[in-house]
Amino acid sequence: MAVQHPLELANNGSCDDDGHPLRTGTLWSGVAHIITAVIGSGVLSLAWSTSQLGWIGGPVALLCFAIVTYVSSFLLSDCYRSPDPVTGTRNKCYMDAVKVNLNSRKQSWFCGFLLYFSMYGTGIAYVITTATSMRAIQRSNCYHKEGHQASCEYGTSIYMLLFGLFQIVVSQIPDFHNMEWLSTIAAIMSFTYASIGLGLGFAKVIENGRIQGSLGGVPTSNFADKLWLAFQALGDIAFAYPYSIILLEIQDTLKSPPAENKTMKKASMVAIFVTTFFYLCCGCFGYAAFGNDTPGNLLTGFGFYEPYWLIDFANACIVLHLVGGYQVFSQPVFAVAERWFSKKYPDSGFVNNFYSIKVPLLPRFQANPFRLCFRTVYVVSTTGIAMLFPYFNQVLGVLGALNFWPLAIYFPVEMYFVQKKIVSWTRKWIVLKAFSLVCFLVTVVGVIGSVQGLISAKLS
Repeated sequence: MAVQHPLELANNGSCDDDGHPLRTGTLWSGVAHIITAVIGSGVLSLAWSTSQLGWIGGPVALLCFAIVTYVSSFLLSDCYRSPDPVTGTRNKCYMDAVKVNLNSRKQSWFCGFLLYFSMYGTGIAYVITTATSMRAIQRSNCYHKEGHQASCEYGTSIYMLLFGLFQIVVSQIPDFHNMEWLSTIAAIMSFTYASIGLGLGFAKVIENGRIQGSLGGVPTSNFADKLWLAFQALGDIAFAYPYSIILLEIQDTLKSPPAENKTMKKASMVAIFVTTFFYLCCGCFGYAAFGNDTPGNLLTGFGFYEPYWLIDFANACIVLHLVGGYQVFSQPVFAVAERWFSKKYPDSGFVNNFYSIKVPLLPRFQANPFRLCFRTVYVVSTTGIAMLFPYFNQVLGVLGALNFWPLAIYFPVEMYFVQKKIVSWTRKWIVLKAFSLVCFLVTVVGVIGSVQGLISAKLS
C-alpha cells in the first residue's frame, strides 16, 4: 500500500486556481441535484398534510411554500460570491457565506450548528423512510398472497440496519463533485415513484367515482387536536420544500461562465416548478382518493393494495432515490468535519494520510483511516436514532419546522441586506422583514405541533 498526503493527491489531479477540482456542473446537473434533495421523504407525506388542512388550506400552503422557497434560493444564490455576486470571492458553503456577509463569528457558529444538525436530522428521516418502504414491499406481497384482511405486520429495524450497512459503503465516495451520476439516478427514481403515486391516486379517484375530502380537512373530536395536526402538516410541508442548506454546495459544482448565480437561479426555477407540480398532484390526488382516511405515507400506508407489483416497484424506487438523497445531505457534513480535523491535526497520519488499496476485481482506490471511521460512526448514529424514533410524519414535521425559518429565511434575508446595502425602513427592507416574521411564526407553530405529535406517538 502506498501512502500519500491529500495535497499530493490534489496536485496529481486537475484543479482550478483555488485548489478546487475543476467545476463542470451545468444547469441540468444543478436541477438534478436540487430535485434529488427536494423530492424525497417529503412528497410521501403531502397527501396527509393536505387532508389535515383541507381543500383550501392544503393547495394554498403548497403554493406558498413553493414561492417562499424560490425567494429564499434567489436571495441565497447571490451570496455564493462576496462582495460582488458575480466576480467576488467564492463562499463554498452556507456557513462561510454567513461569516463573510454578516461578519459575525457568533452568527456563523449558530448557523453552522443549525445547518449540520438539519443535515444530520434529514439523514435520520431518510433512514426511517427507506425502512418503511422496504417493509411496504414485504407487506404488499403478503397482502397479495394472504388477502387484504391479513395482519401482515412486520418491523422496520432490520431494514434500517441493512440501509445503514449499505450507506457505510456508499459514504466512502470522496466528495460531492464525484456524485453527479448518483444524483442523476436518484432524480430519475424520484420522478418515477412520484408519478406512480400520482397515477394510483388518479386511478383511485376514478374508481371511487367522486372526489373525497372537505374544505376544512379531517375532522377531530376537539379544536386543540385539529390545531396540533394542522401545525404538524405545516411542518411536514416545510420539510418537503427548502434545500437552502445545500444550495451553495450545489452552486459550487457549477462551471462559469455564465455566472454561477445566474445558472443557479435558473436551476432553482426549473426544479421548484417541477417539484411543485408533482407536490400538488400527489397531495391533491392522494386526498381526493382517500379523504379522511388518507395515510401518513402515500405509498406505504396501504390505501393502495393492487397492482401489488407496481406498489413494490414504487417503493423500490424510493429506496434507490434515498440512497442518493442520504449522500446529498451527508457529504457536506463529512467535508466540513474532515477539513476541521485536517487543520486541527496537520501532522496526524491517521487524519491526513491516504492509502492506495487494490481489491481484486475492483479498481484501485484511495482510503483514509479518519474518513473511514468518522463516516462509519456518522451512519451508525443516524441509523440508531431512527430505530429509537421511527415516526415518519412527526419526525419530518420537527425537522422541517426547525430548518425552515432560520436557514431558509432569516440568514438569506440578512445576507441580502448586506450584499445589496439595503437601508433600514426602506420599502424593500420592510417587505423582507415582514416576510421573515411571517415565516418565523410558521416555524413556531410547526415545531409546537410536530413535537406534540412526536411525544404522543412515543407515549402511545
